[in-house]
Amino acid sequence: MRISTTIFLTDETITPVRLARELEERGFAGLYLPEHTHIPVERTTPYPAGGELPPEYGRTLDPFVALAQAAAVTTTLGLGTGITLLAQHDPIALAKQIATLDHLSGGRFTLGVGFGWNKEEAADHGVDWATRRELSLDRMRLMRALWAAEPTAYKGDFGSVRASYAYPKPSSGGAPRVLVGGAAGPKLFSHIADYADGWMPIGGRGLTESVPVLRDAWEKAGRDPGTLQIVPYAVLPSPGKLAHYAELGFEEVVLQLPPEGEAPVLRVLDAYAEYV
Repeated sequence: MRISTTIFLTDETITPVRLARELEERGFAGLYLPEHTHIPVERTTPYPAGGELPPEYGRTLDPFVALAQAAAVTTTLGLGTGITLLAQHDPIALAKQIATLDHLSGGRFTLGVGFGWNKEEAADHGVDWATRRELSLDRMRLMRALWAAEPTAYKGDFGSVRASYAYPKPSSGGAPRVLVGGAAGPKLFSHIADYADGWMPIGGRGLTESVPVLRDAWEKAGRDPGTLQIVPYAVLPSPGKLAHYAELGFEEVVLQLPPEGEAPVLRVLDAYAEYV
């Protein structure tokens, strides 16, 4: 099982360059970064984990810029978002960013997408909260049109693009690997079966019950059962937990690193190295 990591990189933490080098030297499989453009001070949306919102949420580095730095100083380390708030982006510009990063990194990019939890942040981007999932699906389809081998037009409920020349293309052809984050449920599993390569369940709890449901939705959508990827995300590891994931057939897990400076992060990496 591949062991990857995630961290809230900020202006106060270890740098992307130092972290990426240390991860690759230790044999870790990948680095996934979260996204928040801003956190409105006047906020009524509660923090999903309860309590006060940790300060790193308002200091998060742009994941694509940080991952570009990581790509430049590594050769094998996987690079991903966990997650990109797709509804908050212009899909034409985002398609170009994603394809460029995937091309320049030699096909190492994984696009983790999600729907967010902060209503105020989304509202500042002009997102109608009630339709954010449908908007995200529409934007994914538009991006896939731009990534197609031949100029392909797309017209959806929320956006459109003319048949266009749009290079570079993602290295693997068609799209980079796409994983959808979020809590288990019929709507989420429908999205995964529609346009993704798999699921990024946060924390990895309750998977014994939910994985068979997702696999059923996947097969009913006509997808190849052997291609579904499930990647538990932001996991605090233990030998028993990782053994359970292996028994469920998972090939990758993403471990949570603390949003700290160089020394504390490297100590945690040394502790996690036993799982690599």
